[in-house]
Amino acid sequence: MKQDIVILRALARDYAAAAAAPRNDERRALHRACNDRRMIRPVVLIDEIPWPQMDFDGSLTCRCRDPLFRDIEWGMRTRLFKFRHFPADMILQPYVGVPKITHSTGIGIQTRDAILKAADPTNIVSHAYVDQLKDEADLEKLVFPTITYDAGQTFANWNRVGEAIGDIVPVRLVGRGYLYFATWDDIARYHGVENLLMDLVDRPAFMHAVVRKITAIKMHELAQYEALGLLDTDPETLHCTPALVSDLPGEVGGIVNRRNVWGRGTAQIFGAVSAAMHEAFDITYMIDTIGTCGLAYYGCCEPLHNKVEIVAKIPNLRKIGCTPWADTEAEAEAVGKRFVLSVKTNPAAVAVPRL
Repeated sequence: MKQDIVILRALARDYAAAAAAPRNDERRALHRACNDRRMIRPVVLIDEIPWPQMDFDGSLTCRCRDPLFRDIEWGMRTRLFKFRHFPADMILQPYVGVPKITHSTGIGIQTRDAILKAADPTNIVSHAYVDQLKDEADLEKLVFPTITYDAGQTFANWNRVGEAIGDIVPVRLVGRGYLYFATWDDIARYHGVENLLMDLVDRPAFMHAVVRKITAIKMHELAQYEALGLLDTDPETLHCTPALVSDLPGEVGGIVNRRNVWGRGTAQIFGAVSAAMHEAFDITYMIDTIGTCGLAYYGCCEPLHNKVEIVAKIPNLRKIGCTPWADTEAEAEAVGKRFVLSVKTNPAAVAVPRL
């Protein structure tokens, strides 16, 4: 244990020095200006890193034995690695975060799948999902979960980390920095991708019943996160895109609710459906989920260049994703100055020895 603290303190000194670098404040100004729609220049972020393939110098190898300290160690090591080797416009937070611990009773079913994994040491695997939502009777399996906040263990963790490194760098409890709704990702895992796409055509009433139930469950979860004080106003990023913005109020009287945070939505599997079907089966429901948040960001890997107008129906929409599989020029023209365009470049374009 003493050796763990020695390791953490050395990392904390490096982290504190890097977090205090002036370029962090310069980047914060870029991030905020971008989301405020008065861009200084485009923000460049490098995320979704294949970490198991990156440890070429040993600086990513964790050495702490204690599980909590090891998690904190990993967070500092990966952030420092990026900051040193490919920072782009990343920001280092001026503190080390200790996550609030939550538990859920579950929604009645869990993903069941067969996995095909490559020899590579990555977390990317191929799934063949078992269909657990064959008909209306199966919807009865889905139940509303109870979320609990383990404040005792959370504060114990915070105290332990604070005692180890709090005199070097501030240690802060962190909650959920934004609300994520990927309803159709969940449905694909419970029903199967091929079944999902076929049933959108063959059994639309059933698929509406499925998405209504999953949406209701997610809204039930959200209400509990709000009530338990588990939302946070200071996310590091908004999944590969800047989160800083002037239009979201901070805590009001010590309370953070959905109006204080971003909502992020996506329906990646809907890259294969028409705009009309996309609107009917997802955007309509996103209006009731991320549309109730302070600001909304929609899109991930699904092309949206021909669907901007349906996405624009989401209240408080501020940002739209632009995947490598979209027509970037067409989407930019459709978006105009109304929203921020979050462009994901094809990684093959930079997977070369020299740019």
